[in-house]
Amino acid sequence: MQKIIHTIVGSGNKPISIDIQFQSNKTIKPIVLFCHGFKGFKNWGHFDLISDYFAQHGFVFVKFNFAWNGTTLEHPIDFVDLDAFGQNNFSKELEDVGLVLDFLENNATTFEADKQTIYLIGHSRGGGVAILKTKEDNRIKKLITWASIKNIADFFSTIDMDKWKNDGVVYTLNGRTQQNMPLYYQLYEDYRANNIRLDIAAAAKMCTIPWLILHGTNDTSVPFSCATYLSSLNAKSILLEIENADHTFGGKHPWKSTKLPEDTIRLVEATMKFILEN
Repeated sequence: MQKIIHTIVGSGNKPISIDIQFQSNKTIKPIVLFCHGFKGFKNWGHFDLISDYFAQHGFVFVKFNFAWNGTTLEHPIDFVDLDAFGQNNFSKELEDVGLVLDFLENNATTFEADKQTIYLIGHSRGGGVAILKTKEDNRIKKLITWASIKNIADFFSTIDMDKWKNDGVVYTLNGRTQQNMPLYYQLYEDYRANNIRLDIAAAAKMCTIPWLILHGTNDTSVPFSCATYLSSLNAKSILLEIENADHTFGGKHPWKSTKLPEDTIRLVEATMKFILEN
């Protein structure tokens, strides 16, 4: 098994750290590109084991940290740059995905990858980003969303918008680290200025490539109803529920086991079947 850690320049000239994992055997392999979610990072919990799973099954698995997710190259699993976290927005994340796709397209041969066959997976907020990016980038051949959000506006539904505008910042508690993480008002301003581009429902309706929607029925962070709504927008999408699974499909950070949780096994097996059979 070979793992390459690479750095590219992301949105706003901030670095993006990329993990590329594959079995080196001189055969060209399809690419699976994974987008993490809100308060996430590429090495969260059991994500490395998920990478192992796909690499062992003949894929080049690529995951990365969004440039403004609050981690740094020196601290890839810790939110040490909270100002960057607060300055992140959906437009920056879409730009980051595009830059990673550019890197993969230009360097595929160096890690035995087929640049013509790229499958995109997004978890939670990363699922929404993946849906949006699929609309505007034809390099993506199949879309898989895990516990995806359905609407960016939902993100603002519990925020006192007047106070946010006046103060310029609100804080969201990270229950794991107990950090109060800032969200600057620019997040909403970016959404308002780019509301057509950032319309997940419109992008979902326009998706013409094969799309698998996977969601746990016990998800308390992003309700299962989000999955049924997304599925209703696109008759060609496939919705599969993971019975009793939570938002992270049994994973948590840190993940100390060498085995995937049962719900994640169901998740990745369903994903693999979809990629190979559809």
